[in-house]
Amino acid sequence: MRYLKTIFILLLSFSFAKAQFVSADSKRVADVYFLNKEYYAAAEYYKKALQISPDSLGFVVPYGFEKKVLEESPKKEDYEYAVFQLATSLRLYKNFQDAEKWYAIANNFTNSKYALSGFWYGDCLRSNLRFEEAIMAYEIFIKKYPINDSYKEKAIAEIESCKFALNEIKYPRLYKLAKLPANVNLSGSNYATALLNNTFYFTSSRPKMVAGKNEVLAGVNENKVVKKATPYINAIYTAQVNTDTAKVNVSKVAVNAREMEVAAPALHPNGNAMYFTAWTNKDEKIRSIYISRKSATGEWSDPISLGGEINVNGYNSMQPYVTKDGKYFVFSSDRPGGSGKYDLWYALVRPDGTTGNAMNLGEKINSKGDDQAPYFNPKTKKLMFSTNGRVGMGGFDFYEAQGDFTNWTAPKNLGYPFNSAKDDLYFTSLDDQDNEGYVSSDRESVCCLEIFHVKKDILTVSGKLIDCESKKPLEGAKVVLTSDDLGEMTTTTDANGNYSFGITSNRGFHLNATKRLYFAKNLNYSLQQLVAIDTLKGELCLDKIPEKPIVLKNILYEFDSAELTDSSKVNLNHLYDIMVENKDIEIELGAHTDNIGTAEYNLDLSQRRAKSCVDYLISKGIAPERMTSKGYGFDVPIAPNQLAKGKDNPEGRALNRRTEFKVTKK
Repeated sequence: MRYLKTIFILLLSFSFAKAQFVSADSKRVADVYFLNKEYYAAAEYYKKALQISPDSLGFVVPYGFEKKVLEESPKKEDYEYAVFQLATSLRLYKNFQDAEKWYAIANNFTNSKYALSGFWYGDCLRSNLRFEEAIMAYEIFIKKYPINDSYKEKAIAEIESCKFALNEIKYPRLYKLAKLPANVNLSGSNYATALLNNTFYFTSSRPKMVAGKNEVLAGVNENKVVKKATPYINAIYTAQVNTDTAKVNVSKVAVNAREMEVAAPALHPNGNAMYFTAWTNKDEKIRSIYISRKSATGEWSDPISLGGEINVNGYNSMQPYVTKDGKYFVFSSDRPGGSGKYDLWYALVRPDGTTGNAMNLGEKINSKGDDQAPYFNPKTKKLMFSTNGRVGMGGFDFYEAQGDFTNWTAPKNLGYPFNSAKDDLYFTSLDDQDNEGYVSSDRESVCCLEIFHVKKDILTVSGKLIDCESKKPLEGAKVVLTSDDLGEMTTTTDANGNYSFGITSNRGFHLNATKRLYFAKNLNYSLQQLVAIDTLKGELCLDKIPEKPIVLKNILYEFDSAELTDSSKVNLNHLYDIMVENKDIEIELGAHTDNIGTAEYNLDLSQRRAKSCVDYLISKGIAPERMTSKGYGFDVPIAPNQLAKGKDNPEGRALNRRTEFKVTKK
């Protein structure tokens, strides 16, 4: 490789250097590695440049190191540079745990060149699950950062993500994850799974083997050229579907990629075409999507780059996905016309496996950041993808939206533990409802993606429905469970009045129980009530709808007026709740008076009062056609207005001045 030749020339000159320049030599080697994005090697040499003992543990900051930097003022500038570069190399290598310690030192530097140390320090704290400390670090960064660019805005977004993460960890969702065995998750990156006909495909970066041995190439030491193992090469592998066993047979897919690295396979549902990302290990590393076809003998053809509909010269196209119905081809690209960095695009798939022109999935899906690793379920109409451009746990998070490639709902974060504080990408489903599958994540790794089996847990919601008066079970009642995450689920009570649901979300839900000739009953369960349980049981009773009118208590009006008092509006909300809970009933709302005054006057007053109640309920959203109003004046008393010999009966007149409703349609 070209950068190794550069290092070799540098090292030939370094071999003549005097001992006092060892630190400078290491710094130059580290810089070359850094420029070529070999961050682990760069970190090793920045560590040597800082003259840290080679037998020190990893990248741990030695005791008294920061004091030494301050005291050795002639070398202060070099020390600060090496510390910042070491921290950055570790961060880019995704060793956030060690990077955090070095950024903590760099964050105290006064040189404006290192002003971003505070931001990256916050990023490392967040990645290490120290969310409250990360919030403080971002807030300090915002106050101190002198440059008017996008980093303050990013810091504000990261604070929101930390708050989101704190809540998610407090109230984890119903997912269980388990890492696949070691011969699938071999050293290096393992990611981007696909399934077809009981064959499990995945990408792995493993050392290239030649004649059963590791291939070697020229590497570097501080003073001489040495041999080292070849860089890990991305390729496609297969394994048996039952990947949770201790031993899994893994084999490499034979695709003649012509010295290219290949990754992220997508299988056409007919099994005869495989799409994947491929690139050559050059400086630009432009990624394109290729197709390989299976022959009658089961061999894969030489890959062919997809046309300009998918691959645009000078831009990256990657991470293909073909829907299980074979209709849509979805991928990620930084081609022009997008909303941010990498956007999600789609194209129609022709019968021969080629595609039409790519179209952007739109601003509702794509963010200003990177949107990648798409998955679409034609049965549920749900799109799952990963992005680092929205509020989330950190790094790439999974989001889900529902739609039909023209209209989409707003994407929702799938939360913790489906998402972690690091990168989470590439969902592959094992069933039609996406309750089980595989994801790729570096949540348990210092550097690299690993493959996890993920399965939704089940929350059992069960109970018994009875008659409130007789206490007997109610058979044939309809029970509806509604949740923002799950939509609507319906069941019917059995002969013993029992009902049961198995749900895969604990983010809160609403229960509605209805039976003909009974008032409905509604129950709401919040996230806080559900987070610590796996079974919810409860007995509900329903009240029969009476034939006679039901008096609404404490419905009062201004004197000689049909205007409702404020307290009466509050009391009418009980009837509003009944109308909301019982969506099929219709009512007559009637008003009555005592017999003080003329019959004509009281009839008119009662009619206006009944109408004012209906008008209030209409203002709250109840459909007018479900209600009628009627004034009865003093024609239907329920108590005597006067006692014997014409004596006034205030208690009786108070009972007669009432507002009531009766159900006219059940």
